Amino acid sequence: MTEKIATDIPLSREQLPQIIDKILHETPITDIHTHLFAPSFGNLLLWGIDELLTYHYLVAEFIRTTEMPYSNFWNMSKKEQANAIWQALFIERSPISEACRGVLTVLNRLGLDTTERDLNAYRDWFSQQSVVEHVNRVFTVANLKIVVMTNDPFDPQERDFWLSPTEIDPRFITSLRLDTLILRWVEVYTMLQTWGYTVDKDLTEETLSEIRRFVSDWIQKVKPVYVAVSLPPQFDFPEHSLRGIILEQAVLPVTKFFNIPLALMIGVNRNVNPELKLAGDSVGTASLRPIENLCEKYPQNKFMFTMLSRENIHSACVTARKFRNLLPFGCWWFLNNPSLIEEITTMRIELLGTTFIPQHSDARVLEQVIYKWEHTREVLTKVFLEQYLKILATGWKLTEMEIKRDIFNYFGGNFWKFLESKF
Repeated sequence: MTEKIATDIPLSREQLPQIIDKILHETPITDIHTHLFAPSFGNLLLWGIDELLTYHYLVAEFIRTTEMPYSNFWNMSKKEQANAIWQALFIERSPISEACRGVLTVLNRLGLDTTERDLNAYRDWFSQQSVVEHVNRVFTVANLKIVVMTNDPFDPQERDFWLSPTEIDPRFITSLRLDTLILRWVEVYTMLQTWGYTVDKDLTEETLSEIRRFVSDWIQKVKPVYVAVSLPPQFDFPEHSLRGIILEQAVLPVTKFFNIPLALMIGVNRNVNPELKLAGDSVGTASLRPIENLCEKYPQNKFMFTMLSRENIHSACVTARKFRNLLPFGCWWFLNNPSLIEEITTMRIELLGTTFIPQHSDARVLEQVIYKWEHTREVLTKVFLEQYLKILATGWKLTEMEIKRDIFNYFGGNFWKFLESKF
């Protein structure tokens, strides 16, 4: 009889913490939603200490510490903004928020001395890095295999890139973001006209056909793994509105034809404080009924979804149990905090087992993937340990290979299997 290899031997309770931590750190990650770009996109790829410090989470936190007029802040250079944020949030106060701790985690994991508190020393280090080598370093530190970009055909700078494409680092794959098309048709239909599409403000049959052609053209150009749209909490379906008609009669037929998911990101209240610019968006509680209606009416379409409001997460888990063509993912935006990641992941495991994607980084700045995944791993180590211990208590046996299988699926396997599925 062949002797069992170590990974096939049932684990004891005492072995679990170390094994889970080891597997979580060794398993490469597919980060399914980011706002990063490959180096060939030039300055669309944000990186470095000043970009980290002027990330909109830190901007909003900084504004709470000062009576400075908003316009004064926005009139500063990027470096001046970073200086002000560093002074207010890291020197005059302890950097205890998740966004501040994230910056420190990045500096620490990159081998920089966080005891120095010398912003210019950090700047000097980043200035000496080549972007390609730095991307490689960040991917290694975060243990990333793939990141999914957010690609907007209405962004002028990005559009120019796609019209004269160059080679893209294969670790950066695409998603097609259609917020502008779906939510701002009255503002942008003339753009489609200038690009050669016979459309009108009114959604006639010809216009809808041309919108389908536009989406199809960009899917073939960009080759996205999914199409995405972020939606307000008031989103409904079916909905006799411009966004409802475009979604149902133009986007859904095309995503079904190409067999790619539509990712719905629901719960954003845009510009509740316009003076904060990108930092001025907020959150609202949505209904799950539109998701249920979409999945029930279009069972052969694939849908991914995430919700911005904590109050929606339980209902979202229940809805996901009802439809196999629906894949929940990540702790999005304001939910990407350790206390909430722990609560949400535990709830999802209890209701969905291993059939969801626990996290995505939503990173806008390259180095953010380091802290967002490091902090997530800390939480997942605790959550997975608690859940595996519960089944060991029943007498069930677990092996290292089985835990590797589960974490592989959480960190990318579920996503790739969903992309390949047909319903």
